[in-house]
Amino acid sequence: MRLDVWLWSTRVYKTRSNAVEAIRGGHVELDAVAAKPAREVKPGDVIRARVGDITRVVRVVGFPPSRVGAALVPQFAEDLTPPEEIERARQASATREASRPRGLGRPTKRDRRLIQRFIE
Repeated sequence: MRLDVWLWSTRVYKTRSNAVEAIRGGHVELDAVAAKPAREVKPGDVIRARVGDITRVVRVVGFPPSRVGAALVPQFAEDLTPPEEIERARQASATREASRPRGLGRPTKRDRRLIQRFIE
């Protein structure tokens, strides 16, 4: 199975085109070597993929017939991502959420001063 299809079908990336872009951008390594989207994966291969704020490490266990539900992903991929990486991403997400809610537009001068006082 192609690397980009496997990454998409095991829900590492949301779309296949996102998987292709990440591979071409150098954000995906197959067995510690940069790969191309059409590279064939086999059971036992270890894939490091940068997804947002986190670098996920997964081992290929099997090949799904098509995109599978989240509950079925462990049948095809073993997650080897270090817990420290997950915690770091969780903290970064919490910091982003605490900064400013979406949809409120540009902060006013007063808002910026309050944010600056909070950060200091």
